Amino acid sequence: MAPQKDPHIEDSHIADPMGLPFEPHPEGIRFHLRLTPKAAQNRIQGVVQDHHGQSLVKIAVTAVPENGKANTALLKFLAKEWKIPKTMLSIESGATDRRKTLLIRGAQKALAQFLSEWVKAL
Repeated sequence: MAPQKDPHIEDSHIADPMGLPFEPHPEGIRFHLRLTPKAAQNRIQGVVQDHHGQSLVKIAVTAVPENGKANTALLKFLAKEWKIPKTMLSIESGATDRRKTLLIRGAQKALAQFLSEWVKAL
């Protein structure tokens, strides 16, 4: 799936193939995304850049943004997509915002390699 322009992110444009939506963290990897709740289906919508040039993965979930239901659905969806335990994932920032940063706990080098390949396949 080719990256697309996001009309909801000001001045967004197609992401630079080298601009990855994650960065190292002492406990693993920080992963940046934009969540769309109340979607028709759970799905990965591609990679975009925000007006600051930060790459984000757009993800849609069917859950409503009430009482953390969309966040729970997001973590469950990504754990299944990446075939990792949900306990490896937590929301580091943006719990009540569409733009979120996840912390993926684990071996930094292995996670970075896996996510690089995963993002390139989007």
